[in-house]
Formats: sequence, structure tokens, C-alpha cells
Amino acid sequence: MPKPRPSGPLVTVLLYDGLCMFEFACASEVFGLARPEAGPGWYRFTTCATKRTVHGQYGTTVRAEAGLDVLATAGTVVIPGWAGIDVPVPAAITAALRSAHARGARLVSICSGAAVLAATGLLDGKRVATHWRYAQQLKARYPAVDVDASVLYVDEGQLLSSAGSAAGLDLCLHLVRRDHGPEVANQVARRLVIPPHRDGGQAQFVERPVAVRDRDPMAALLDTMRRRLGDDLPVAELAAMAAMSERTFLRRFKAATGSTPADWLIGARVDRARELLESSTWPIDRIAGQAGFGTAVTMRHHFRRKLGTSPQAYRARFAG
Repeated sequence: MPKPRPSGPLVTVLLYDGLCMFEFACASEVFGLARPEAGPGWYRFTTCATKRTVHGQYGTTVRAEAGLDVLATAGTVVIPGWAGIDVPVPAAITAALRSAHARGARLVSICSGAAVLAATGLLDGKRVATHWRYAQQLKARYPAVDVDASVLYVDEGQLLSSAGSAAGLDLCLHLVRRDHGPEVANQVARRLVIPPHRDGGQAQFVERPVAVRDRDPMAALLDTMRRRLGDDLPVAELAAMAAMSERTFLRRFKAATGSTPADWLIGARVDRARELLESSTWPIDRIAGQAGFGTAVTMRHHFRRKLGTSPQAYRARFAG
């Protein structure tokens, strides 16, 4: 006997020619997969498009289940990328999205999908996340939008956006946590084999330095900084290690990571502390020392500043 369909709110994913398949798969995996362990309130899932058959990346063809009329009943609309920042968004799509938003639906973009949200005009005066590669282009095309390329995702209530590709999973998990709580979000994360690093009580966006490519001269320096989390690393010493003047070093570091050396180091220490809180039973004082904070008081201060929660609360929610 077939299982009954879940009775939760409807999530619909917008399809289009040039469909970004990884972003589409992220949304489909989180919201479209049946999860009996989550109870009867799990999401219903569908896809929509201006035409039923669209051509995606890698030679794929995808058939949408519905037209744009389904947006009139969707609780969440996901835009999994877009064919290009400068590719026009059809008026039928922007009108349907504005109508859905006015009705109370959440509009969610992944990576270049921020261009579609921006085209609706709903992001004017608001913050949006997108892949760092598209940030300047998006700013130039939509100057009224506050584009933030230094974050993994942004939650503006009904308007949510993520940085490139894999950050879409972080945002989707954030939505699951908003809707179903941390325990269910942790279950989904375990099935995806990714860490549930987002706490629903955090600020609306989570700062993360942009990843540095292995061939970037900064990569070796960042590895050294990670190995020396407990050391005091003044700018002069770091600049000397990078064989640069202090002024050039600070400019290059900011361009590579989106952060200052001091703030990057604190973020790396917080990340190490999170790993130890999740994977060990060590006392807080020992974790503070291993993560490079020195004292538990210092760790608590920076942990709360970065994540909006305490080490103890984080451990209680995510340990194991």
C-alpha cells in the first residue's frame, strides 16, 4: 500500500532553461525526499516553470510538474540559480513571485538565483547573498540591493538567499531548522553527511571567509595560521611570512578571505571549538585552550559574538 503524502506546506522549485543542476539537486534532496522520521508535517514538493520541459546543464532535460500558477499556493519558492546575472527574467516570473510574496510565501534563492529575486524589486534596500564571483556584477545591475559576498546565507524573513552552490544546502537546512527545529535539521544533515553548523537562534546571516584556492599565495599562510591558533600573530609577522609590506598584505588578505587577519583568526578558533564541542566530551576550559582562546571566558565571548549562542548551548544541541 503506498504511503500517504505528507500534509506539510508546499515547496516549489522554479525551473528554467539553463537550469543549474547542482542547486536544483540541493533543494530537491532537502525538501523533495520523503522523510517519515520527520512526522506528517514534512513538506510537499513540486516543480514549476513557464513551460513544462526545460533544458538544464550537462545535456539534461527536466519536465516541470506544474506551471507558474502553483506559486499561488506555495509556502516556499526556491530559485536554484539562474542562467546568468544579466539574463533577463521573464515578466511572468517576476509577477508571479511578487504575488506569492505578497500572499506570504517565502522566496529563496541559491547562488545566481539572487538575480531573479533582485529582478522582482523586492530586494531593494535589503541584503542578499550570492556567489562571490557574481557579487560585483549583481551590484552593478541592481544598485539598490545590498549584495554581501562575505556570508554563506542571508535570512530577511520572507526573502532568503545563499552564496554559491553548496551554501544552498546550508540555507535549506536553516529553513528546516526554522520550520521543524534543530533535532529534525540534524537528522537531515546526518543523511546528507554534512555538519549541522547552523543554529536557528543565530543572527540572520553567518559570516564565513571566502574559500582560498590552493594555488593562491595566501593558502599556505592560512594553513600556518590554523596550525598556530594559540599564537599571537601580529600583522607585521604575518606580512613578513607572506613577503609583503603590511599595507599590501592587509589588502591581499582582505581580497582573499573577505576579512581582517584578526577576525579570520578568531573565526578559525571558533570553528575549531565547534568541532571539539561536537566530537569530544572535554571540559570547556580544555577546549578553549585547544582552540587557541586561552581561557573559557574569552572563548564564550567570541563564540557568542560569532554564533549568537554559548559553547554549552551549542554542545547541548549539536554534540554527537
